[in-house]
Amino acid sequence: MDFFTEEWIYQKNSQQLTALLYEGLMECLEEAITALEQKDYWKANKQLQKGNDILRRLGVGLRYDAGIIAHQLDALYNYMAERLIEANMKKDVKIVQEVWQLTTTIATAWNEALKSGASPAQTVRKPKTAEYEQFIAYEQS
Repeated sequence: MDFFTEEWIYQKNSQQLTALLYEGLMECLEEAITALEQKDYWKANKQLQKGNDILRRLGVGLRYDAGIIAHQLDALYNYMAERLIEANMKKDVKIVQEVWQLTTTIATAWNEALKSGASPAQTVRKPKTAEYEQFIAYEQS
């Protein structure tokens, strides 16, 4: 992912950036698994730290007003980050594979939602519109 230019990244919307973060996380985890299998612990450490940084950025980007799914994702990201720390301390490939599997599942669902055109922003606007309409109806009565 080093070939991305700053201009190219600024052209992406937040949903596309999230998809890129998932892709980057999977790439880090795959490199960490390879490094651990080759007993290159320095490289594995760097990749696992990078993976934790990506998880932190995914957590910061959550929109908690979008509903309970944001809170569930936050808990899942925290769990995954803790597992990566544990994997780094124990040099355990299986733990990294578990996090990679979780990431793949989330990324697949995210990309399917992007393809279908579903947007969390659209689902949030509906209740706000309803509240606004209720306010207008109250004001007119």
